[in-house]
Amino acid sequence: MIGLIGRSPIIATAACVLLAVKLLHLSRFLPSIERRGLELGLLFLTLSVLVPFASGKVQMKELIAAFNTWPGWLALIGGAAAAYMNAKGLDLLKLDPQMVVGLVIGSIFGIIFLRGIPVGPLMAAGITAILYKLFKLMSGG
Repeated sequence: MIGLIGRSPIIATAACVLLAVKLLHLSRFLPSIERRGLELGLLFLTLSVLVPFASGKVQMKELIAAFNTWPGWLALIGGAAAAYMNAKGLDLLKLDPQMVVGLVIGSIFGIIFLRGIPVGPLMAAGITAILYKLFKLMSGG
């Protein structure tokens, strides 16, 4: 329901898969999904990002050309910053998996009221981790 309200096919699909696991009495697999699901998702995400390199769609000349312009350098910095934030988000999710509920509800709020696009819990957790550190720093904790 949350995935449908938030117009997030990924959340809706994940909820359907989990519902199927429950209805098919396969709940014994839920701890494994919880423990390894994020890693498996990251594996598939990384595979999809690397496919253009493996398929030859991205050539060495395009790679070099990316570093010849300031937008290319900004993209490099942006990609590195996003990877750093995702790593902080992963650390936060490992530390407090229940935070996913707040991240999902916050994402739905952003989609519905701010006309945002769902990017997944990892980036949202990364932003949350940085906001949390800033809050602790400003509050003296």
